[in-house]
Amino acid sequence: MRELIPKDQYGVFADTKDTARVDSLFVAEFFEKEHKNVLRDIAKITDPKSGLSTEFAQLNFEPTSYTDGWNRKQKAYAMTRDGFTMLVMGYTGQKAMKFKELYIKRFNEMECFIKTLVSARQEFPLLTANIKLLHENPKPYHFSNECDMLNRIVVGMTAKQFRLANGIEKGKSIRPYLSDEQITMLDTLQKVDVGLLVAVPDYGQRKRYLEWYKTKIEKN
Repeated sequence: MRELIPKDQYGVFADTKDTARVDSLFVAEFFEKEHKNVLRDIAKITDPKSGLSTEFAQLNFEPTSYTDGWNRKQKAYAMTRDGFTMLVMGYTGQKAMKFKELYIKRFNEMECFIKTLVSARQEFPLLTANIKLLHENPKPYHFSNECDMLNRIVVGMTAKQFRLANGIEKGKSIRPYLSDEQITMLDTLQKVDVGLLVAVPDYGQRKRYLEWYKTKIEKN
């Protein structure tokens, strides 16, 4: 399954439809179970005779695969929060309760991050629209300069530099690889910049306003 936001240390990630999911391999590891037993539990849950609807099973248990140490393709699942909850409902004991809580917290954090990411994505056309208002015949560098400015203020480097530093494929968005704090700040400054583009046409002045705004947010 393609990942919009790569797996974290708990195997939680976002798919390309902005849905938080968790890899069954990681669940097996954290709950100290054999992966084959987790697959067995999922098979029981998703069996048509279990009482669970086919629609729920298809939406929340996406079959995936991985390559094991012998280079063999093996079955796994990418579960949504609901799928994960359904699976671990039967896992009991203090340790299991601890991991259930940990995963619920991580799902909450990932869903919050996805929400911010989606918000930034939805606001981006406004940014490009205002850049077009500022320049009669906007060139590609007008758009890249604005994005580079925002990235430098928040991340300390351009998107190109960030990709090189983190081994990210050329042309791929860097936002899924940023921290929660960075993506929230980027979303905020992008919204501010949408307004500034019309009110403050001067690039240098706009940059100073955005840096000042970032400093004020960080102090509060």
